[in-house]
Parts: sequence; structure tokens; C-alpha cells
Amino acid sequence: MNNFILLQAEGAGSGIMGQVFLFGSIILIMYFFMIRPQQKKQKDSKNFLEEIKKGDNVVTIGGIHGKIYSIDGDTITLDLDKGFKIKVEKSAISLDFTKRANGTK
Repeated sequence: MNNFILLQAEGAGSGIMGQVFLFGSIILIMYFFMIRPQQKKQKDSKNFLEEIKKGDNVVTIGGIHGKIYSIDGDTITLDLDKGFKIKVEKSAISLDFTKRANGTK
């Protein structure tokens, strides 16, 4: 009878280890398919905003196309057409829209 109880206890322990392994696998999959790509996209966007310079053609999040006339800290002045200029925040420049407009990926 004592052997039967020991066998049940060992079986329960392996079930818990299986659940821990399954849970760990799910977390790992979520990291590689959701968290890591989002971190990479944020890093790329940050690098893009740091590297833009006067004369670059950009597109804002709202879809406004223009050429950078000047950069003053976090504010960018865009030249839209023949001297018509607007000021936008640097964070309003879209990496994805700018890439599509310029034909790069």
C-alpha cells in the first residue's frame, strides 16, 4: 500500500513540471512574437527621428507630406509648398509613412 502512495506523489510532481514547462514556453513565444518586434520598432523609430535633417522629405502621422525646413529641439518646421510652412512636433513624423512615400522599406 505504501508503494501506491509514493507512485501517486511522483506522478503529481511530473504533472506540475509539465505545466511549468508549458507556461514557460507560452511566455517565450509571446516574447519573440509580440514584445521583441515592438521593442525593435520603437528603437528604429527613435533612431529615425534622431537622424532626420533639413531637406529630408517626410510624412506626418496625419498624412501631411513636406520637406524639413528647420529643426528646433522637438519642433520641426515643414515646408509644404512654395513657402507655406507649418510647425509640428518631432514625434508626429511617421517612420512607416515616410518610408512608403519615399519608396523604401
